[in-house]
Amino acid sequence: MIKYFLSKLLTFVPTFFGVTLISFAFIRVLPGDPIIVMAGERGLSDERYAELSAEYGFDRPILVQYWDYLTGVLQGDLGESFVTKKPVWDEFFALFPATLELALCAMVFAVVLGLPAGVIAAVNRGKLFDRTLMSTALVGYSMPIFWWALLLIIVFSGNLGWTPVSGRISLLYYFDTVTGFMLIDSLLSGQDGAFMSAVNHLVLPAIVLGTIPLAVIARQTRSAMLEVLSEDYIRTARAKGLAPVEVNGLHALRNALIPVITVIGLSVGTLMGGAILTETIFSWPGIGKWMLDSIFRRDYPVVQGGLLLIAVFVMIVNLTVDVLYGFINPKIRKR
Repeated sequence: MIKYFLSKLLTFVPTFFGVTLISFAFIRVLPGDPIIVMAGERGLSDERYAELSAEYGFDRPILVQYWDYLTGVLQGDLGESFVTKKPVWDEFFALFPATLELALCAMVFAVVLGLPAGVIAAVNRGKLFDRTLMSTALVGYSMPIFWWALLLIIVFSGNLGWTPVSGRISLLYYFDTVTGFMLIDSLLSGQDGAFMSAVNHLVLPAIVLGTIPLAVIARQTRSAMLEVLSEDYIRTARAKGLAPVEVNGLHALRNALIPVITVIGLSVGTLMGGAILTETIFSWPGIGKWMLDSIFRRDYPVVQGGLLLIAVFVMIVNLTVDVLYGFINPKIRKR
């Protein structure tokens, strides 16, 4: 198992360096000079522009700039924001709990509904439930996030008044954050109504962000289950008189989990990408909105560091998924 884990860990190295190159090049191919953007309407003289270019290192060759960035990353230094003058590390980890909380709740929503829905659809293949579910999943997968978010806001926040439009908790509550996760911190605060306020603020963003993974998980679970249900050992289990719940839940589902876990792992990247739109629409103070604002401001260190840290997080999740393969199916460890 250790050898299997180390072989997967080695794939981190080329991926990591590839991400540093992409994150460095991404912000620089966008139109707009960061120094001019920082100056705004004030304008700059040629002398002052040259001074700032030298201060931020923009007067050096592009390869030298990348080397400086790479050596800083390897030393654990992602630089400071051009705008706030704060280390990128501090800003990222101050905002990351909000995005992680949203992503986890969206993933729980997607897995809790998508997994059983896919199993039931496979068991009832060709029936009304199966066709209805797969059609609904296709609609959910095809639906643009921004349109779905605005529709839910209009219905549940505007017309019904059930949920808030933006933020993480009502302004009526104020307490020190311990973990950065509003659901946990609101419980620890002991204030009446704080936890329910945090839940109400989280419901719509989590549903919006989790809709596409939900559709993908449901469809993949159905497909994997159908393949497993046609195997000989499933027919043998049925012939022995085992209960349908035991056959479908214990024997079939366990062997169908590998492609489903793959989809769940890949959905983490989808959640991080979708978080940018979701956080912007719901004014959710996470790294998605932070990254979008930094792109508009051409804040190079923030964009480079944020992309790198998000990519590393996704890589860790995918590594975890690979390790889970080895536990679910020991034969994979020997490949």
